Amino acid sequence: MLGEYGIEGHRAMDIAASVERAIGAGVLAPGQPLPPLRELATDLGVNPNTVASAYRLLRDRGVIETAGRRGSRVRPRPASTARESIRIEIPAGVRDVAAGNPDRALLPPLAPALAAAAARSDQAPVLYGQEAVEPELARLARAAFVADGVPDGPVAVLSGSLDAIERVLATRLKPGDAVAIEDPGWGALLDLVPALGLRAVPMALDDDGPLPEEAERALREGARAIVVTARAQNPTGAAVGAARARQLRAVLRDHPDVLLIEDDHGHGIVDLPLHPLAGCTDNWAFVRSTSKAYGPDLRLAVLTADPVTVDRVRGRQRLGPGWVSRLLQYAVVQLWTSGAVDVAEVSRAYGLRRDALVRALRERGVAAHGRSGMNVWVPVPDETGAVARLLHAGWAVAPGARFRMAAPPGVRLTVSTLTPDDIGPAADAVASAAGTAPGRRYD
Repeated sequence: MLGEYGIEGHRAMDIAASVERAIGAGVLAPGQPLPPLRELATDLGVNPNTVASAYRLLRDRGVIETAGRRGSRVRPRPASTARESIRIEIPAGVRDVAAGNPDRALLPPLAPALAAAAARSDQAPVLYGQEAVEPELARLARAAFVADGVPDGPVAVLSGSLDAIERVLATRLKPGDAVAIEDPGWGALLDLVPALGLRAVPMALDDDGPLPEEAERALREGARAIVVTARAQNPTGAAVGAARARQLRAVLRDHPDVLLIEDDHGHGIVDLPLHPLAGCTDNWAFVRSTSKAYGPDLRLAVLTADPVTVDRVRGRQRLGPGWVSRLLQYAVVQLWTSGAVDVAEVSRAYGLRRDALVRALRERGVAAHGRSGMNVWVPVPDETGAVARLLHAGWAVAPGARFRMAAPPGVRLTVSTLTPDDIGPAADAVASAAGTAPGRRYD
């Protein structure tokens, strides 16, 4: 037994480390069951509680998963393996519509804003002990939240949406808690949840966001938190509309203790109105990123939430990086106040490309989805085959496996680099490679 699995040790931490080494060496494969607890304890000559502690450590680290009497097994994709690794090599001459990046031509120049921030810092350098949040940034962010109907709350500044979501989850949940997340959904979030030792509960969605019955089921099954993308959902382009927001609010009001996190990463590139859910639960957080509209390298997001959540996030941030550079924060203030991004024009640019591709695909009998943002989701019967055929035809698309849990196969296309002349050839290639896949739900 031990020769087969390569597990050794007499303390829980040693046994856990042995299992991780066996996984890293390929001795224990993804999805492979671990020895039953009592059997391994007998083989190692230790108390079963020691093995139970080792398995608990591994589960909390996102290395293994447990299924009650069915035992424990290596996660199909350990938490240390990012979904971004599920990608294809793009040969020369192949069009890349897989990367998920914004159009460089629609990003504003950063030099003037950064120069202004540097000049201000030269005059009054930020030192230890000063406020973590640039007051003008907090004022502008709060005014924008109010205009969009987000409830009142203090503001924190984090290093991007994922950093904000991670800190909120970590300060409110404990390992083993369940989190309801969209399926298909943001691959980085699907990685983050198990890496925190949390359990992901998939929620199916359609073009208007999470289905109310799916949210209700997830919460009824014990989810302690729910993450909803407000607009430009990745990868489907879904956006929560007014009617769907009313339905989801009704569901959430019956679960006041649940942590609600809303991700508005599409702010600045989407002109659809926001229909926030925040305020339906006692614990909530609303995250807004600058990456899509102003550039991924800015690494800045503003967070508002109930006071206790913000206080916990700020406290934990002080014990780590301390704060997000005030230079960077003031540069964002400059970008916001200078009108560096014309939201209507940027939204229109992405919308024209996205809508044209969705329309062209549907004209060819292919189900396609993309209500907002820069991505189009195409359900396909055979994901691997579709990706390979499209690559052969000169188009690199993102495999749906990067975004799925229980949802059926699909591929994602990012429209950022498409021109009007590209729409027909791209739709022809997808139609030829993918065939038809009916339905508006992604479950």
